Amino acid sequence: MRQITIVLGIIIFVGSIFGAQKIISSKKSNKSKENKVIPLAFVKTVENNTIPISIREQGRLFAKKRMNLYAEVQGIMRVRPKEFKPGVSFEKGEIMIEMANDAYYANLQAQKSVLQNLITSILPDLRLDYPNAYEKWVKYLNKFEISQALQKLPKTSSDQEKFFITGKNIYTTYYNTKNLELIYQKHLIKAPFKGVLTSAQVDAGTVIRTGQLLGEFIDPSQYEMQVDISKNTISAIRIGEQVLVYSSDNKSQSYTGTIIRINGKIDQATQTVKAFILLKEPNLKEGMYLEAIIPIQEIENALEINRSLLVNQNNLFVVKDSILTLLPINILHKGEKNVIVNGLIDGMLMVDRSIPNAYQGMKVAPNAIK
Repeated sequence: MRQITIVLGIIIFVGSIFGAQKIISSKKSNKSKENKVIPLAFVKTVENNTIPISIREQGRLFAKKRMNLYAEVQGIMRVRPKEFKPGVSFEKGEIMIEMANDAYYANLQAQKSVLQNLITSILPDLRLDYPNAYEKWVKYLNKFEISQALQKLPKTSSDQEKFFITGKNIYTTYYNTKNLELIYQKHLIKAPFKGVLTSAQVDAGTVIRTGQLLGEFIDPSQYEMQVDISKNTISAIRIGEQVLVYSSDNKSQSYTGTIIRINGKIDQATQTVKAFILLKEPNLKEGMYLEAIIPIQEIENALEINRSLLVNQNNLFVVKDSILTLLPINILHKGEKNVIVNGLIDGMLMVDRSIPNAYQGMKVAPNAIK
């Protein structure tokens, strides 16, 4: 019985050793299989092109044509059919504000009457001494209307006629009256161009004083976008160049602008130069913030890649015969996410996605990306 127990123990011991060897052998076999797994490499065929380089700058819109309206005379603002309110549009020459000044108007009419009487009083002398001039002065007087704007005086035909007219104080009276008329016309504020009122400081019935700010008037069809350009980049920007402009909160909406001015002075605090972009778009409004894409350069025979593909800052993996090869490249321009490089030959297979633990000479399975 004891002998049987010993034999069974030997058999179990030998069996456990054999089983352990099998397990170890199996693990080695699996590990060997794992080591033979070839990583996938996503590659892209190199195609060098001419690549435009641009910068992005934000800026605010200002109306290209704007005017602050000031009163040059004093008066009471009258009620008009079209209100003087923000958002109201006016055609060029349309009356925006009318100021009443009855005393001034009465004085103007009195001066016109004085001039009319003076011309009437010289007609008999003109008929006798300057018969050739008589007819033109009669015609002028017949067209004279106190309620209408003064017409130019007739031209004199001789020095004698001129001296005679001057001696009768007609020229002095005429120009004094004309000056009063011009001042009275300032009681009417007319639109200097077609546009819209953006602010109004007075209402009907307000007593307006000389020099008082009345409102702000702009042309909503043309705007300027002001952007700050780095002093190192400004030399690459050209007047007349077209730029693409986007709304800061709506990238799907784009506009085309033109660079019309570049300031000649560098801001000492920011070391930037102001450039101005003209935009002619009916949907824009003053005060909007926009983003401009401004072209500054074109690089020939180059490639744009993601920064994450760079190895040691200036190398890149390519695949040749399913083997990773590390090639040196030249970085020509650095962007926020991408870089523009050269040094790669057309037709090469460039690694287009990072490979974990990649190394020179590593065997890979290339998978082309279209």
